[in-house]
Amino acid sequence: MASIRDNSDDVDTVNYRTLSRFVMANTNDQELTILMGAIALASKATARACRKAGIANLFGMAGEQNVSGDDQKKLDVLSNDIFINALLNCHACAVLVSEENEEPIIVPPEMQGKYCVAFDPLDGSSNIDCNVSTGTIFGVYEKTIPGPGTVDDILRKGKDLVVAGYCMYGAATELVICFQGRGVHRFALDPSIGEFIHTDANVKVPANGGKKIYSCNEGNSHLWDDACKQAVEIFKSGEKPYAQRYVGSMVSDVHRTLLYGGIFLYPADSKSPQGKLRVLYEGFPMAMLIEAAGGVASTGLFNGKVQRMMELEPTGIHERCPVILGVERDVKVVLECYAKMGK
Repeated sequence: MASIRDNSDDVDTVNYRTLSRFVMANTNDQELTILMGAIALASKATARACRKAGIANLFGMAGEQNVSGDDQKKLDVLSNDIFINALLNCHACAVLVSEENEEPIIVPPEMQGKYCVAFDPLDGSSNIDCNVSTGTIFGVYEKTIPGPGTVDDILRKGKDLVVAGYCMYGAATELVICFQGRGVHRFALDPSIGEFIHTDANVKVPANGGKKIYSCNEGNSHLWDDACKQAVEIFKSGEKPYAQRYVGSMVSDVHRTLLYGGIFLYPADSKSPQGKLRVLYEGFPMAMLIEAAGGVASTGLFNGKVQRMMELEPTGIHERCPVILGVERDVKVVLECYAKMGK
């Protein structure tokens, strides 16, 4: 990871390495620059809402459920409205898919652009009332089918993504983005000027695997298949067993895995044989980021075989899959347990 922090916090600086400058310089795509500006705007507005949730009476339930059956928080609804408004009005999108909307949103023809965006507007919102970090996850496809946008423009393999990223709302607001073929980059929001500033280029997972951490909801382990059970027992055994860290917010857990190393697991189980995390706006974006940073992303055993996550081809916008991702050292342990089972 190459740190490019400079004196951008000084009041007399004249050179700001902003997100829009980075996108334009590295892609020369004005429409993509506009799209990323819309995502940045929505992320800043969502970060503001999270910061002011207590005094603005935004904690608590909205009294509804989303299409996944999860109870919606007030901030789920607000953040979803923020992202839809920003993306609809940037004139760079053709199709939008949100975790909070049962059907895809087809942008009116007079407002359509060439990109399709799938997003989870507020991942980890079940933790928001106790002030745990949350985030937004998104994946961007470029239309390849002529004519107005349709759902087929976004029901594609993960390897077709052109951009993936997440924005984490925590002690700082941080945007982590991967452009296809251009590595993983970190941007931190400078609230004094309201801009995301490029802080780290070509982020890589630790070369030696990093810290020995496994991250999963181990309370569900009795429902897992034998390979995942065995792998976690391996992590917990030996003279120096792994530490267990689990926030319950995918953005937070994957962010730590990206920077510190280790493995994140949300496997399928007997209660949820298709897994719990959604392919388009959780699995694919995080898999693209981790692979671009030198890690590995697998589904584990899914639909009868062990698969690379980015090779999945979804047939529905809210389709689910198991997620196992992290450094090669640790994901390899899980895959070897499957291999011993003949999978």
